[in-house]
Amino acid sequence: MSKKRLFTGLQPSGTLHIGNYFGALKPFLDTYEEYDSHLMVADYHSLTTLKNSDELRRNTVDVVKDYLAAGVDPKKAVIFKQSSVPEHTELAWIFECLVSVKFLELAHAYKDKVAKGLEANAGLFNYPMLMAADILLYDTDIVPVGRDQQQHVEYAREAAKKFNLAYGDLFKEPTEKIVEGVGTVPGTDGQKMSKSYKNTIPLFGTKDEIQKAVMGIVTDSTGDRPENVYAIHKLFRTDAELEVIYEENKGKYKNLKEALLEDVEALVAPLREKRDSITDEMVAEVLKAGGEAARAEAAAKMSQVRQQIGII
Repeated sequence: MSKKRLFTGLQPSGTLHIGNYFGALKPFLDTYEEYDSHLMVADYHSLTTLKNSDELRRNTVDVVKDYLAAGVDPKKAVIFKQSSVPEHTELAWIFECLVSVKFLELAHAYKDKVAKGLEANAGLFNYPMLMAADILLYDTDIVPVGRDQQQHVEYAREAAKKFNLAYGDLFKEPTEKIVEGVGTVPGTDGQKMSKSYKNTIPLFGTKDEIQKAVMGIVTDSTGDRPENVYAIHKLFRTDAELEVIYEENKGKYKNLKEALLEDVEALVAPLREKRDSITDEMVAEVLKAGGEAARAEAAAKMSQVRQQIGII
């Protein structure tokens, strides 16, 4: 039997943090070899917030280095840039013509970002349909996402249903894969860890950078256990292990932050060393091969789409 298709991606909108690692990258690493896997650098998506072209180019190279350093084998997954496959934006437009404004207004991510004061540009509003196109172009079966992005997969299913109803069956309805316990990774202030909120612990940061982030975790002055520290620490150790550590250091917030720092550094140090060995030229080769493979698949799918909607 052929493998099921898995699709995931990360925006090249800045330095990756441990929320990206536990929420998206590690679940991908743990399962991608079981599937026919596609890993996309979502550079068009990043334009909703990132307006610096030099930074985008650098971030794109950097995020691929991050994938490779974390252990993704480019021979076992198609790694490509979204912008290398123009069929993504073409299909997104078709889906936008099938859904209503009221439907898009229901998007949790859009409402949350607007509530946080981020610019409500049209790209941010239409984001779910571009993500639907990303997913549906490749006949995706499984999409690993954080719990906060589960709705995006629901939107992809709805886009598939609307297209199939209007033009005939063509798109497969994907299923989200959420790893329980890390669907939403907490940041240093207790909110969801996000570059937008400036509450991250860098995945490939220096030891000093990681120490600054960990020691800066917001704590209250009541209780024996700093809850924000504990919430992040749960990503690295079992509840049984943490129970012993936190009982022995009850009320000793500095000691508990230092224990977390040690665990974060144990994860990051070998990844950081591997990442330093990956060159820009190696990244270019990976993206070229992946882009060609993804474009061939997407072009074949879009040929069917155009035929069914009457463009050709």
